[in-house]
Amino acid sequence: MVAAASTGSGSDPALPVDLVEVGHVAEAFGVRGGLKVQPYSAQSEALLGSRAWWLRKGTEVRRIEVADAKRHGAVVTVAFPGVSDRDQALAWKGWTVLVPRSQFPRLAEGEFYWVDLIGCELTGKDASDQEVVLGTVSEVSDNGVHAILHVACVEPVAPGQPTQPLLDARGRQRETLVPFVDAYIRGVDLDARRIDSDWPEGF
Repeated sequence: MVAAASTGSGSDPALPVDLVEVGHVAEAFGVRGGLKVQPYSAQSEALLGSRAWWLRKGTEVRRIEVADAKRHGAVVTVAFPGVSDRDQALAWKGWTVLVPRSQFPRLAEGEFYWVDLIGCELTGKDASDQEVVLGTVSEVSDNGVHAILHVACVEPVAPGQPTQPLLDARGRQRETLVPFVDAYIRGVDLDARRIDSDWPEGF
């Protein structure tokens, strides 16, 4: 059934090295072959700005030309060439959507894609108002008002020093949630993979 739903783009042996997982096909949309794609963040620009997606299910990856994509509430609706009825659309349900990072649209100054924040070190302030590394961003989520950084905590150390995980009473690495808002975030340096904040040591 999946093969019958192929858009003609087919499998692409030369996969881009910068593919980023940005969502998944959640459901068919309408009766004319449309699909609903659930983005993995509140930012859907990467889906809307690329004319070709890579879809993955298991070990199979296919390059798909995008005929039309638009926001529809919290999802993105999309049409693929050659997919013209609901049964063909349902064949893509559950496939993961990937887009090359190089094809993400440029954002305005001061805006960031969530995927770029993951892996950045978060610095904060200790009791003496000195800058220390508090942890590494492991995930970004949305509370409906603003983005939230999920930070895997480390024992606070000066920037550039080796870090050790900060463990809770059960021996698991602690996590803190930091609002990604101007009140707490002083700056983001993606080249240095660093986010400077006024978040206090000990949170």
